[in-house]
Amino acid sequence: MKKIAIITGASSGMGKEFAIQVAQKNEFDEIWIIARRTEKLEALANEINSKNHFNIVRPVTMDISGQEGVQKFKDFLEEENKAYEKITSGIEIGLLVNNAGYGTYGPFEQTSNKRQMDMIDLNCTSLTGICWVCLPYLKKGSIIINTASLAAFMPLGNFAVYAATKAYVLSFSVALAAELEPKGINVCALCPGSVSTEFANVASNGARKEVKGGYDPVKVVKHCLRKAYKGKKIAVWAPKWKFNAFLSRIVGRFTVAKFEFKYHPRPHNPDEDMKNQTENVSVDDFLV
Repeated sequence: MKKIAIITGASSGMGKEFAIQVAQKNEFDEIWIIARRTEKLEALANEINSKNHFNIVRPVTMDISGQEGVQKFKDFLEEENKAYEKITSGIEIGLLVNNAGYGTYGPFEQTSNKRQMDMIDLNCTSLTGICWVCLPYLKKGSIIINTASLAAFMPLGNFAVYAATKAYVLSFSVALAAELEPKGINVCALCPGSVSTEFANVASNGARKEVKGGYDPVKVVKHCLRKAYKGKKIAVWAPKWKFNAFLSRIVGRFTVAKFEFKYHPRPHNPDEDMKNQTENVSVDDFLV
């Protein structure tokens, strides 16, 4: 069988770092990196392949958002499996990293409804659908990593819909882990706090160029892969992230949501959000 790793949202940030570190493991015949920015995907594939001296990374330009995106992915996977069946016994997915996603800063009423609904489609619908589509190709020892967030542990004012989507990802991932454990397949939810990626620039519509106090994605991804390969169900790296996750068991949900709304405003551009409400303005790429 052709052993494949699949990484979505792979053109930048943690997705890019997953591609780099997974390639270093030298345990896959191909690594498919999926996103919408062709130039960035091809540049990353060339960078990794040149270091490895053979073409292990394959860039796949695809919009996977919503049910239509899941269907595109399903059709692509089925066609690839048919092609490989002619020369081998088909495809085995050894690692699936669902990293595609994005967030929006600001009070719910001041953010574009379209952008919020599109975020739900990508963060929840696409992730769920891709897991289901990949299940027949997973074998004993296969791993699924779903990127959730530290925001998954509590509802957050000024970040309401994003936190809710990531709470879904965490809950779904843990439940799926329980269902797939008898088959020897592990599911791990990655729950990072602030990481130095393009996330803040997208979430704020340009009002915040960089994540405040963001950690190095190299360390976050390395920790996640180590935990996932050890069979852990949740990966939380930084000590302060672990502390905040622990506090979520003690402090009331409404108390946290109200505190975040009142004392932790996130910079956003409401004028740009309203523009996104009426125009078909797409996110540059999928960033968790």
